[in-house]
Amino acid sequence: MIRDKKEIPRSEYPRPQFVRSLWFNLNGEWEFAFDDADEGLRLGWQDGRKLPMRIIVPFGYQTALSGINDKSVHEVVWYARSFELPEDFYKRDLLLNFGAVDYACTVWINGQEVGHNRGGHVPFQFDIAPYVKKGANRLTLRVEDRQDPEQPRGKQSYTGVPESIDYYCTTGIWQTVWLEPVPPIRIEELRIITHAKRNMLELTVFLHAPSSAWRVEVEVLEEGKRVAIGEDSTAVATGRLGISIPYAKLWSPDSPHLYDLQVRLYDGNNLLDEVGSYVGLRGLELRNAKFLLNGKATYLKMVLDQGFWPEGYLTAPTDEALQTDIGWIKSFGFNGVRKHQKIEDPRWLYWCDRLGLLVWEEMPNAREWSPKAEELLSAEWQDAVRRDFNHPCIVAWVPVNESMGFPGLSTEHAGQYAFIERMVRVTRRLDSTRPVIDNDGWEHTDITDICAIHDYTPTAEKITGRYKETLSGGQLPSKVWIDKPLFARGSRYRGQPIVLSEVGGFLAIPPDVPPENRDLLYKFYDSFKTTEELLDKYRDLMRGISSLDFLAGFCYTQLTDIEQEINGLLTYDRKPKVDPEALAAIHAEFFRKFS
Repeated sequence: MIRDKKEIPRSEYPRPQFVRSLWFNLNGEWEFAFDDADEGLRLGWQDGRKLPMRIIVPFGYQTALSGINDKSVHEVVWYARSFELPEDFYKRDLLLNFGAVDYACTVWINGQEVGHNRGGHVPFQFDIAPYVKKGANRLTLRVEDRQDPEQPRGKQSYTGVPESIDYYCTTGIWQTVWLEPVPPIRIEELRIITHAKRNMLELTVFLHAPSSAWRVEVEVLEEGKRVAIGEDSTAVATGRLGISIPYAKLWSPDSPHLYDLQVRLYDGNNLLDEVGSYVGLRGLELRNAKFLLNGKATYLKMVLDQGFWPEGYLTAPTDEALQTDIGWIKSFGFNGVRKHQKIEDPRWLYWCDRLGLLVWEEMPNAREWSPKAEELLSAEWQDAVRRDFNHPCIVAWVPVNESMGFPGLSTEHAGQYAFIERMVRVTRRLDSTRPVIDNDGWEHTDITDICAIHDYTPTAEKITGRYKETLSGGQLPSKVWIDKPLFARGSRYRGQPIVLSEVGGFLAIPPDVPPENRDLLYKFYDSFKTTEELLDKYRDLMRGISSLDFLAGFCYTQLTDIEQEINGLLTYDRKPKVDPEALAAIHAEFFRKFS
């Protein structure tokens, strides 16, 4: 590290699967300005002038941790800060990295435009070496975050006001910003495929280099000791290696074993570059309507997690907060999590890898359909899949949820149906090792790998009645929760694993809210008044779900309260509503038979 960690919010290294030893964290106080008149470009705000406000990066201006805490909508904002580089950062390429900026931005260094990005949940970088100078340098950023229903936004309200199941927005920088000096010929990206049955890793090492005679070496380490090594001498700008690990230990939620990797690039015997990473060996299969992990049928006991914090919204206040959420999930007796409508901070995925938690990763969707909306969704989703491909915790991809942005599926809109199938095909070509859920909840196509159903039927009696025909060997219901078609445009169930991927959602009833004033949420979800009542209802629901022996798993809604949606097992500030041991005991009682 270059600066004192005590001065820097979110000071940990932000990209744990691709680590460089030399870097410079740019989090902390920046200059800031609202540009409601959208006049900053015309007036040249990128020219080095001081901006009037101050903000703490990486927290959106809407949050308390940003130091601004302004909940109103400002669609154009500006950031700026000055920085000086250590001497050893010069005479190299210099990568300026942004973990995520919501939504579209332009970047200047010393008044010179160096690049653009569009996509609020994915990282981007620019080589700024040609623009920096000795002494003080000036970084300026203009961000647009329009209240555009065609923009992928997930659960961020496009009216700016939290309502129903939408929450406050997070505008601008919301993940770490950092600099790293790198050699001009370097390692650019890793792609890791594991073959658990053969105790083997397959690595592709993409180089920032011309095709030439390079040598790539990969060392596999366990607790600092080498267990395997491989190398590839290549005449192209990509290295490909297959490495066997004798008596390899496999990764699972019960035993989340990880191996460290050191990846080195040589020109002959001259070391050019080195990065650190890690890998977990595990195998995924779908067979006989079951989900298999490392060859063993694994029942998915998941909880819905939206990744909002009261003081930081999309941004966790600390790295420890990310760890703690995972600790709560495991203590409740869940083995997995459905990260809902958010591409989460890579540090969260790192802790899922290290602590052992299965993850369904889901793209934040738009709210209205158009060709433009399709283009924005597809482009950002592909970047997200590429970013997170190497995480062993991820066991499913979900490009679309509940037909969000695709309302025509219910009226057999041919183009929207074709796009959902196209998103499955695109995802499979990026990653052929994991299942893809086409449209989580309902209105599935013929090619979804998992039949994921959202069903908030609140009691064992009602849910077993709903699936009575299926239990006796018949068909699934043609319609599911709030009368949604389970399949769209003549598609049908074809033997995939079936997961009730949203259930429960029991809401706490605020004592000061009379029934006539309760909003739309209370029409969707059942409710409770006491902890005892919540546990009783949860136990009854789990009894019913466990009797549906055709299921491969479930996902309970949800981990935490968020704003007005108070159906979490934890409050918004992470206080448990029920004893974790009591909930874990319910899971053990009803689902042990599936293990």
